[in-house]
Amino acid sequence: MNATKRNALALALMLAATASQAATSPRLAVQLWSVKDEIKQDFEGTLTKLAGLGFQGVEFAGEFGKYQSDPVGLAVFMKKTGLQCAGAHMHVDKLDAANFKATTDFYRTLGCNRLIISMDKRGASKEGSADLAKELSAVSAKLAGQGMQLGYHNHEQEMLGQKDQTNWDLLAKNTPNNFILQQDVGWTTYAGQDPVYYVDKYPGRTVTTHFKAKFAKGASGTPIIGQDRTDWVGLTKAVRKVGGTEWIIIEQEEYPNGMGQLETVAASMRGLQAVLAKTPAQ
Repeated sequence: MNATKRNALALALMLAATASQAATSPRLAVQLWSVKDEIKQDFEGTLTKLAGLGFQGVEFAGEFGKYQSDPVGLAVFMKKTGLQCAGAHMHVDKLDAANFKATTDFYRTLGCNRLIISMDKRGASKEGSADLAKELSAVSAKLAGQGMQLGYHNHEQEMLGQKDQTNWDLLAKNTPNNFILQQDVGWTTYAGQDPVYYVDKYPGRTVTTHFKAKFAKGASGTPIIGQDRTDWVGLTKAVRKVGGTEWIIIEQEEYPNGMGQLETVAASMRGLQAVLAKTPAQ
């Protein structure tokens, strides 16, 4: 393919993405952990392909290609693709006293104001969750002074136990109202809980959320949005009407039937777009 045809194709992909973006509410992003191997091989090419699939943003997970120490260059590149920073996953030590300024400076340069703690082993116990909530509340207040929000992303461990008595509930009740409860609906489902219930229970706090196809423990199927058993229509209505959700973020951790990472993300994106077509924004 010659340069003229490549440029024409790139323009067509960008126009298609823009058309998709214009009709989408909340905005759609992808957690880059979903393509963790592919971005290591070709960071710029993979993000360009994600934009071509109609994604409006990406959520970072610590991989930045050649831009690891160049947030200005990364911001310029993202502007070219049309992608925005929907947020960033990190461990809590990235926001301790020694790293706070460097971390916030980096993400502010990207126009990223939502920093999400991806996981913490303390979330596996009541005592640990109480300690974690105390620390996260203090960091949240510090970030608010920078015009940024803090959040936490659940795995199975936070959702185990009886409804209303999980470690997720403990974290929610002991963090401020501007603290993002970034529910990973796949892990919520895996733990046997209802993701719609937990959006409804904490109104306005599901500012960003992970749409991940996953089955309850012991069940099996195809972990692709629209090919699983999740009530995606009900969930979409909940995040729009109650959750205060600004970004729906697809995350893919399983790649069935020999599919590649980007290929599986594309399949889940198609499934989500089909759901959105059935539930137009009011």
